Amino acid sequence: MPYDPSAYPPFAVTVDLVVLTVRRHALCALVVRRGEPPYQGRWALPGGFVQPKEGLAAAAARELEEETGLRVHESAGQSGGVHLEQLATYGDPDRDPRMRVVSVAHLVLAPDLPAPVSGGDAQTVRWAPVESLLSSEQDAGREAAGQALAFDHVRILADGVERARSKIEYSALATAFCPPEFTVGELRRVYEAVWGVALDPRNFHRKVTGTPGFLVPTGGTTTRQGGRPAQLFRAGGATLLNPPMLRPEV
Repeated sequence: MPYDPSAYPPFAVTVDLVVLTVRRHALCALVVRRGEPPYQGRWALPGGFVQPKEGLAAAAARELEEETGLRVHESAGQSGGVHLEQLATYGDPDRDPRMRVVSVAHLVLAPDLPAPVSGGDAQTVRWAPVESLLSSEQDAGREAAGQALAFDHVRILADGVERARSKIEYSALATAFCPPEFTVGELRRVYEAVWGVALDPRNFHRKVTGTPGFLVPTGGTTTRQGGRPAQLFRAGGATLLNPPMLRPEV
């Protein structure tokens, strides 16, 4: 029997982006204020519709650049660069009031980035602390006032944050939040910001410097943190950490 496309209801595919960075020692996500219906004027994750002859990763990179002016490329998450990976697929029938829309969310991790520039259908774009964005899920007052994230983006953001928190336990992905050369103290603050906990500096230094392939000394030092010169490191070649950096229970 020949295939008849008209026999099936149409639906669209979008990409949504969970873009995380550490700014002022806090884990922050990129959000845009929507300039068009639905949810006009509401904050949302950056994203948009996939074009007919476009791959998903290419659509994610294009949407991020169009709406914010930031450029990313798919990579292995080396320090000083930008890490892009597919997160999950979201397809609840009523997640978008326009039509049936399936979203393929992507997770982007990057070092402290400059203030983004809005574009596309975004009126305003900003970095916002993850904690404040996720709190809107339990805050009925913010939802009623239109301050909560649009669509199901709180759920997508929560999934992205948990992915990041989990992956830095067993992989070297935490270095994706760091510049090319960084101190152990700067790396520790990344873990503290992502996990939302305080870590013992001495124990942390012992663990990260004792994990094979995690960090490589550059031979340089810096005083940018104040006080005595601190040794500089770069990301090593390890992709998996053995032993892992286990997240403290809170």
